[in-house]
Amino acid sequence: MKAFGFIWGVGGVLLLILFAIYRLAPMAWALEDSSMNLFHWAALIFSIVFMSYTEGYKGFHHGFAPRVVIRANYLKDNPHIIHIILAPLFCMGYIHATRKRKVISIGLTLMIICFILVAPMLPQPWRGIIDAGVVVGLSIGIISIIYFIFLGILYPQAIEVSAEVPDDA
Repeated sequence: MKAFGFIWGVGGVLLLILFAIYRLAPMAWALEDSSMNLFHWAALIFSIVFMSYTEGYKGFHHGFAPRVVIRANYLKDNPHIIHIILAPLFCMGYIHATRKRKVISIGLTLMIICFILVAPMLPQPWRGIIDAGVVVGLSIGIISIIYFIFLGILYPQAIEVSAEVPDDA
């Protein structure tokens, strides 16, 4: 059960990110069929660089990815059946987390939902430009999670992020 909680937690998170990439990538690839001027190309480069840094590096690599792996390790070491069943939600900090972690996780989710509702209203090439940046950022997120999985296996003490579980845990 311990290994299952870890695998289901991290695997479920990776599947959610892969599904988002699967849904967004066609809009980014549709840019090939759009006529783009110099301003569009500059916006595309900006979108990719900006999302690579903010979403991929700062958001995923320095926050989300190590926390997912640390929480999955915590789940492996402290298995509870409900946490194992809901392991992806556990690893993302929605359940059995500090109040601050829950508020941050829910707040980020609401912000993402707002972007998801607004993005389809944008015409091409603007939607594809934004989606290309998001796809790159999410891809960096997947690479970061895989990196921290291996880092956690080889050097578990090297991940210096709190699991942010309640004090009474």
